[in-house]
Amino acid sequence: MRSPRGVTWVLALFFASMMASCESLPDVDNLAAVAPYKSSPTVDNQNGKMARKQSAALLARRWAKATTDMKSLAVLEEAATGKPLISGNKVTLLFDGPATMKEMMAAVAAAQSSINLETYIFDQDQVGSEFADLLIEKRKQGVTVNVLYDSVGTLGTPQPFFDRMHAAGITLLAFNPVNPAARLGKWALNNRDHRKLMVVDGKIAFTGGINISATYANSSFFRSKRKPQTTDGKKVGWRDTHVKIEGPAVAALQWSFINNWVNQDAGDLPEGNYFPKLNPVGDKLVRVLPTDPDRESDIYKAFILAIQEAKQSVHITSAYFVPDQQFVDALCDAAKRGVDVRLVLPGVTDHGLVFHAGRGFYDPLLSAGVHIFELQVAILHAKTAVIDSSWSTVGSANIDRRSFLHNYELNVIVVDTGFGHDMESAYNEDLRDSKEITLEQWRHRPWADRLKEWAARMTEYWI
Repeated sequence: MRSPRGVTWVLALFFASMMASCESLPDVDNLAAVAPYKSSPTVDNQNGKMARKQSAALLARRWAKATTDMKSLAVLEEAATGKPLISGNKVTLLFDGPATMKEMMAAVAAAQSSINLETYIFDQDQVGSEFADLLIEKRKQGVTVNVLYDSVGTLGTPQPFFDRMHAAGITLLAFNPVNPAARLGKWALNNRDHRKLMVVDGKIAFTGGINISATYANSSFFRSKRKPQTTDGKKVGWRDTHVKIEGPAVAALQWSFINNWVNQDAGDLPEGNYFPKLNPVGDKLVRVLPTDPDRESDIYKAFILAIQEAKQSVHITSAYFVPDQQFVDALCDAAKRGVDVRLVLPGVTDHGLVFHAGRGFYDPLLSAGVHIFELQVAILHAKTAVIDSSWSTVGSANIDRRSFLHNYELNVIVVDTGFGHDMESAYNEDLRDSKEITLEQWRHRPWADRLKEWAARMTEYWI
């Protein structure tokens, strides 16, 4: 679900956004030109920064089958984001809510020392209550449990739900309270914590697009021949994606959680062994990109660079697609140079304004040769991309200004052809249940739809 329930929040955010100055995304024209003269990117492992020769040999083996110049892209990406690649990881792609919740609950049940949970929505429903009960049980067993939840994303969740966890000894923190009197200091209503992250024992991490809610745990008919009875958004499930990460990259994810907590200036975390020694458990190279309103839109820059460097394919799945002109230009330029650019976008939505604003970009994209598909069997909530079957990203960031400029978001980039093929398989299954939108068809759409797109585009900065 993109936004919390309640008219109060919608009005408050709208007026807060109107009062704020309209920020702009960074200029991407010269991103490639500002990279330092480096022969290979920085690679970290369990012992810190790898020696140059060692990392160069590792990368040569890992990228031998890549179709694009992954070393060059990695250097550019490091220059743009300041984040290194981290080696020695195992990354498991989780399809949809049921698979993700099963894995997350199993990890919580096995926790020995600590559980750090960061989520935009934590609902008091069947799944949310079961999750809370499990956290409470682990706390009774002596496990340190810390929960950071967004105060806007949980507006619909009764306070007694959190009070029960607090009474059990769980440390909770509401991110950027809606009420300015709740926490003295800078009031930042427009900046939301949209991240979804759980780190268990400092050794296993989960991140992606799935909140703690039965909404996201419902089957979305993904990988199924069963079709929904209606397309009004009420009788279909949700399509989302998460990843499970083990290995040295977990430390970077743990750090992002702790840093976000500390920056709220609302009390210290309980002491704990949050950073155990992490040995290599796989061969995946991962870049962790936690972003916030004070950083230079790192996820956006990494996305643009990967599209600009694409040689064969750009396959994007985007729940809420309201790009800026630079992002549109990057997609169009890739298509014009012969890259297979395909977008899977919502055909069923929970947010009509965003849905129509995104459709307002279809004409220039289709005209440039970009292929657009709309998922028909579920409400799309995934935020993923796979480029040249070797560069992949999964995370919380939507392709819109809110995610890139105002929210606290978290994406991971996996540079690996094996994982890229897993991503392609999932993408192809989405295509199976999607309807392609052609340029001729699009230009004959009803005038009523055109009016909705025009009106929605007027508000695109704030949605």
